[in-house]
Amino acid sequence: MQYMTTAEIREKYLSYFEDKGCKRMPSSSLIPDDPSLLLTSAGMVQFKPYFLHQKELEAPYIGTTTVQKCVRTNDIDIIGTTGRHLSFFEMLGNFSFGEYFKEQMCAWAYDFSVNVLKLPPERLYFTVFQDDDETIEIWKSLGVPDDHISRLGEDDNFWRAGPTGPCGPCSEIYFDQGPEFGCGSPDCAPGCDCDRFLEYWNCVFTQYDGQEDGTLKELPSKNIDTGMGLERMAAIMQGVQSNYETDVLRSLVAVGERLAGVTYGENPETDLSLRIVADHSRAVTFMIADGILPSNEGRGYVLRRLLRRAIMKAHLIGIEGHFLNEYVDEIVRLMGDVYPEIVENRELERKLIMAEEERFGATLRQGQAYLEDALGKLEGTTLAGEEAFTLHDTYGFPVEVTQEIAEGRGIAVDMEGFEAAMEAQRERARAAGAKDAEAAWSTYGGIYADLLKEFGPTEFTGYAATAAETKVIAILHEGERVERLEAGQTGELLLAATPFYAEMGGEVGDTGVIENGDDHVYVLDTTAPEKGLFVHAVRSDEGTIAVGDTVVAKVDANRRAAIERNHTGTHILHAALRKVLGDHVKQAGSYVGPDRLRFDFTHFEAMTPEQIAEVEREANMHIMSATPTTIYETSLEEARAAGVTGLFGEKYGDVVRVVEAGDFSRELCGGCHVKNTAEIGLMKITTETSVGANVRRIEAVTSYGALAYLDKVEAELKETAAILRVPMFDVSERTAANAKTMKDMQQKAKRAKTMVSDDMFTELLSQVQDAPAGYPVIIARTEVRDGGQMRNMWDVIRSRMSEPGALVVAGVNDGKPVLMAAGTDEAVAKGFNAGALIKAMGPAIQGGGGGKPTMAQAGGKNAEGIDDALEIARNMIL
Repeated sequence: MQYMTTAEIREKYLSYFEDKGCKRMPSSSLIPDDPSLLLTSAGMVQFKPYFLHQKELEAPYIGTTTVQKCVRTNDIDIIGTTGRHLSFFEMLGNFSFGEYFKEQMCAWAYDFSVNVLKLPPERLYFTVFQDDDETIEIWKSLGVPDDHISRLGEDDNFWRAGPTGPCGPCSEIYFDQGPEFGCGSPDCAPGCDCDRFLEYWNCVFTQYDGQEDGTLKELPSKNIDTGMGLERMAAIMQGVQSNYETDVLRSLVAVGERLAGVTYGENPETDLSLRIVADHSRAVTFMIADGILPSNEGRGYVLRRLLRRAIMKAHLIGIEGHFLNEYVDEIVRLMGDVYPEIVENRELERKLIMAEEERFGATLRQGQAYLEDALGKLEGTTLAGEEAFTLHDTYGFPVEVTQEIAEGRGIAVDMEGFEAAMEAQRERARAAGAKDAEAAWSTYGGIYADLLKEFGPTEFTGYAATAAETKVIAILHEGERVERLEAGQTGELLLAATPFYAEMGGEVGDTGVIENGDDHVYVLDTTAPEKGLFVHAVRSDEGTIAVGDTVVAKVDANRRAAIERNHTGTHILHAALRKVLGDHVKQAGSYVGPDRLRFDFTHFEAMTPEQIAEVEREANMHIMSATPTTIYETSLEEARAAGVTGLFGEKYGDVVRVVEAGDFSRELCGGCHVKNTAEIGLMKITTETSVGANVRRIEAVTSYGALAYLDKVEAELKETAAILRVPMFDVSERTAANAKTMKDMQQKAKRAKTMVSDDMFTELLSQVQDAPAGYPVIIARTEVRDGGQMRNMWDVIRSRMSEPGALVVAGVNDGKPVLMAAGTDEAVAKGFNAGALIKAMGPAIQGGGGGKPTMAQAGGKNAEGIDDALEIARNMIL
């Protein structure tokens, strides 16, 4: 076999199917369009609308072909222990939506394997579903011998989306790596658990619709869904035993060798860490580039867990400090030409990873404290498996580290309990993975999908005008399609074309009116429940409207203008933030309404007042430059080459819309914008806050909203100036002076509160008695404000006693009795015990307390018991 690099295999695959008539499509984001999925883990995810025939391929294409970046972590604890399991991998795929089927697919798969990759035919083995005679005959017709074809059952070779719905047989292609990889069993064959037969290609023939009674109904349109693991094929073509020895991953392993000063292949434990860090660093890089930020839930939790697992495994082999960016640099070098997003977001990746490395350092310290606490409380010599699992799952402690620390204290770890907790977690992950697989193929929900399929995308005319003559093509009332909407009813309208912008990209939906002669309905909101389908939420106060009516749709133009000013304002704000804070700033969410704007962005600390002021100055400078905005469409590749900013985590098609405000701001955006920045008028930032780890939020107002904000600030300032009786611009100086005066008064009051008069000390000292044990003691009732005053009292009394002695006092604070006993070391040596005294006195005031022999205090509920408490002290001492 001829050696091929990963890049060569990738390109040969895509070119092959492109030549066969399949459209080469870019990889979709790791954030799937389908909200039921956590992460993109298969190539078919982006083609769900095509499989469901909600979108159609344009001629002359007969299918699609992609290399899809995928992340899958349901087997995270196995990753690195074998040569096959990865968290990030590339899946080569080709897909047909009714144009070609089994015979063509099998022929192409065989041809590509034998004639393009030059795999020896005698080392190829094929599995088919046990009842799929058709596919068996196809493989035979291609020259595959009988003894290289195996029939397997439904668990292995029949794919289902769920209990019902799309399903069909699979056929998998295996490469025989040789008997030296096998288990030695004479029955060893594809499907065996050993490593001899390596599956590298799976062809799913989705030809049935599973019914509730278990029967299979032929689908009118039969689909092809295939996937080939790029890393597995690279291992075959490069003649190595493991994915981690292929060119890309081996280069990442080499980064770890360099940083740790070790050699791969010399120590199994070290090798495991090197493999895990190499794999996880790649997943982390691509997840951040696609807009995933570390958090404690959802896909952000997956990212954080991968990051922390990589850091911990690196620490085990002596890699300390900030190191993950060394891996990211190599990943960008190896894969940046294929995936430009990891290059474009390099600064964000760098800063985000460093912030997480710092954060995890603190978490590790918390984990160490948790382990110390658990070991300190331990009764016996075995740490519970659940405790070890918590350290592993929450704090990132590998169990071997927990074992090492525990063994140093002579304590074992309950590994059976740990494994049970791990298996429970794996089961949850498997269940979630199965649910994801089912969700990925489940039919899009309900009536909106049907409307999109029936009428196609809504034509939007609102960029050019805020009014249009159009036709009502569908009406919904209480979730059901109806022919008309009566006066007094609410519902939803679908128009053939609309000037109303649907809520998306952070911009709120338009409102306005739809007129039908003298009749009209009010548009309360406009949304896009399915991509491209604009739905108008309406209320009919009077008159009726029916399907087929020709109507005039009018957007509330003043409201739209306010929205446009705020939307273009977010673009300018984004550019100003990047200029002041750095290129790591990326939009992470927004809200654009008529009254205000909100802008979330990636940053790692609170902005200083000076930075906020500078951002506001930059934004207003470009607003007031009266720069015309330019809006045009271009290809995504050309936009990227021109340095146009894409929104963080957004998914774009081949053709994109660019909004430019001079050279300062150039973004991809489908929203509504002003024609000239001067229309924005003025921008005022009102707040800057945190909305999560590594994400900040700015809220701002523009135009009339900014004017209203300034009017309110001015009114507040004038009112405050009137109260302070100073000129308006002297308010801050007078307020600071008043605050200082108040602070001084509070400190004086505090000092006065703790002071005790000389008369009180004289009175107490006059009550000194000699205890039979040979030390002076005062037992008295006194005025007291708090325990602190009592302690101060003892400090003074002790310094004024003629010889070392003791004090027992009682008083009332806010109606509650307070006791204190204190003695010098000399008095304690002669038998005085403050703690024992307070313990005995406490019941008399219906309270309790405690302390040391030299000092103890108590509080209670019954102030009338103070005299009894003091009598108890006298009896014990005198």
